[in-house]
Amino acid sequence: MQAEELSYVILTPYSMRKSRTGGIISRLISRTGLDLVSARMFAPSRELVQRYADTIVTESDPRHKATQELLRDYVRRNFTGTVDGQRPRVMLLVFRGPEAVRRILDTAGHIVNERTSGETIRDTFGDYITISSREVTYFEPAVLTAINADEVREDLRLWAEFSEIDGGILDKVLSYPSGANVEKTLVLIKPDNFKFPNVRPGGVIDVFSRTGLSIIGFKVHRMSVAQAEEFYGPVLSVLEDKLGAEKGRSAWEDIVEFMSGGRPTATSGEQRNAPGSEKCIAIVYQGVDAVRKIREVLGPTDPSKAPPGSIRKEFGQSIMVNAAHASDSAENAKREMGIIRVDENNFKPLIESFYRSQ
Repeated sequence: MQAEELSYVILTPYSMRKSRTGGIISRLISRTGLDLVSARMFAPSRELVQRYADTIVTESDPRHKATQELLRDYVRRNFTGTVDGQRPRVMLLVFRGPEAVRRILDTAGHIVNERTSGETIRDTFGDYITISSREVTYFEPAVLTAINADEVREDLRLWAEFSEIDGGILDKVLSYPSGANVEKTLVLIKPDNFKFPNVRPGGVIDVFSRTGLSIIGFKVHRMSVAQAEEFYGPVLSVLEDKLGAEKGRSAWEDIVEFMSGGRPTATSGEQRNAPGSEKCIAIVYQGVDAVRKIREVLGPTDPSKAPPGSIRKEFGQSIMVNAAHASDSAENAKREMGIIRVDENNFKPLIESFYRSQ
């Protein structure tokens, strides 16, 4: 059995601004078959950018070295400063599995201007344009990754070092018109999207991108039974009123089990607070009227009543298995983000733990 590796992908500021997040994540999950184990948003400081850029050029072959020099210069130029008054945001995704480094590199693709097949992420979302003299006139790599396990280890340790000061919920990096109703809202990409490696998680995110809102937080989360009970606590009385006490309670426990993997009546002690077996992605969106815009794209709870083009119509199966959750008010968004500790840094402990055991 092959040993597991970690690898990473960084979505560039341009990919984030153009809302290409969902399409890129779809490719990464479905084509690599790897497990997405952690993620974190960063607004990189000059120190992080400089130290990361200094690690990029490792090749001695002239052609590959020239490409790495392009990447180094791209990072130095695009990961700092401001664009339209806004600091650059990047998303770092961590994957685990056999041959993770090779699989991620193959899916990301090489940077060559001759290919336009769309086979890799860089074929589809990147650009490498030259003039007849072979001078590069435009360069956008779409994503960044490393080419071997040693480089992955050093890069992840570097980003983990800066993950508290440069990463987390980036609610101070975007600017809005004075007086605008700027809100933060929470989206959960539910466990039904992660039963096997597929395009669904990225597909759901891609539909949310039509809102024009910005992702400022991104966390891979396994909800504990206790968190699921608190998160869905307000639903219990609604179900009991609608179905009766016994059936309502049973339906509520089904929801808790679906989200956490554990049934409240069968879970006790420390198990109640331990991370559950079911994975979801927690995303914080920010923008004008964010709550309303997200809810409109999500659609009603029952997929059979959702309008065409909505997330629950496209991806939902039932009232419970309905692809995603979204906060119904700014107040509830704050409550729900607190319950699942959306600002928690689970990226750094993962990196430290994995490489401690190597």
